[in-house]
Amino acid sequence: MASVVIIDYGSGNLRSVAKAFEAVASNVVVSDDSRMLENASHIVLPGVGAFGDCMAGLSALPGMLENLNEQVRVHRKWFLGICVGMQMLFENGYENGIHKGLGWLGGDVIPLPKAGIKIPHMGWNNLEIKKKSELLKEVNNGDYAYFVHSYYAKPADNSVVMATAGYGVDVTAIIAQDNIFGAQFHPEKSQKTGLKILENFVRL
Repeated sequence: MASVVIIDYGSGNLRSVAKAFEAVASNVVVSDDSRMLENASHIVLPGVGAFGDCMAGLSALPGMLENLNEQVRVHRKWFLGICVGMQMLFENGYENGIHKGLGWLGGDVIPLPKAGIKIPHMGWNNLEIKKKSELLKEVNNGDYAYFVHSYYAKPADNSVVMATAGYGVDVTAIIAQDNIFGAQFHPEKSQKTGLKILENFVRL
């Protein structure tokens, strides 16, 4: 049975994320205590706001970066990053300067192009599925998800990209590498499609 820990580092609409997970899992905890990760089978890193602020908030929690690395990278627990939580998986973020990310995946987080499109990218957009993934079981090409962001991840290795969304560029919408997953959109706001993705995640 999945035991889901959602990391509270002062960023993100945690109640919405928690409620969505509670719809698909019976054991869901929101915590800023790094020791709670040791009891988790599934770890979730949400994020709303600027890349640098989110990294600073996560880094400020005692032992969190060290234990997060140990539980996900060494013990290979299932991990899902949401929105900025996904962006933080990469090496650098270029929002209000250059900020170091977790560096679990190669690549950078860069601004959406401003040519002819509204920034931020806000609202529903359809997913273009590039590869099969357990996270996308029963999710169809063209299904809609809810996005709110001004920056997007540009991976060094495109093999990690499971789905994109078109918004001036091919926005990296879902990434997967081994036990690590990320969604640029907000599954908790994406109704049926989002709940199916969260259900698939907790069933891994």
